[in-house]
Amino acid sequence: MRLEPLSADHVDDLWASASAASESFTYLRYGPFETRADLAKLITELSSREDQPFWAVIRNEGRADGWLSICDVCQNDGAFEIGSIWFSPALQGSREAREAIFLLMCLGMDDLQYERLVWRCQAQNEGSFRAALNLGFKHEGTWRNAMIHENWQRDIAWFSILRSEWPLCKAAFKEWLMPENFDEAAQQKVRLQDLRHE
Repeated sequence: MRLEPLSADHVDDLWASASAASESFTYLRYGPFETRADLAKLITELSSREDQPFWAVIRNEGRADGWLSICDVCQNDGAFEIGSIWFSPALQGSREAREAIFLLMCLGMDDLQYERLVWRCQAQNEGSFRAALNLGFKHEGTWRNAMIHENWQRDIAWFSILRSEWPLCKAAFKEWLMPENFDEAAQQKVRLQDLRHE
């Protein structure tokens, strides 16, 4: 798995996955897409954001199968968020999906030396809520009726990892990602949360 700056070069791969997975956009502000051109327009817009860099997730077979970004960077407060994530159903919950997120976690906490890493999701999005906890984020609380999207009043759940918590989180991730933690069917042997020894 590797990350590449999101670009129009990834549209064909992404369209192959996105066009067959309309339900995967339920909790996003964009999608699903009726045509390839609709998706291409969004990818052009996302990849041109100067204050929110996006990356495509390139799976081991060389195919782009999702994207994610660093957003809401608050340099004065030492905080950044990983968000606007879309993973195809095949990528969701996989080793590659978690590794992609881990790479951005390391970018912010190690390379850029931020103090606070943020994750937020619609509280009704049970998959994203569980993912945050699995990745090592602490639930800070929920803003009730915090937004309306497509005539649906939604709650926003907030999570964070602080610099003091990062070493334990990072060590668990590195151990979890070791090849010997996966069987021949690419299934984990030990869960990530069980390696944090909290």
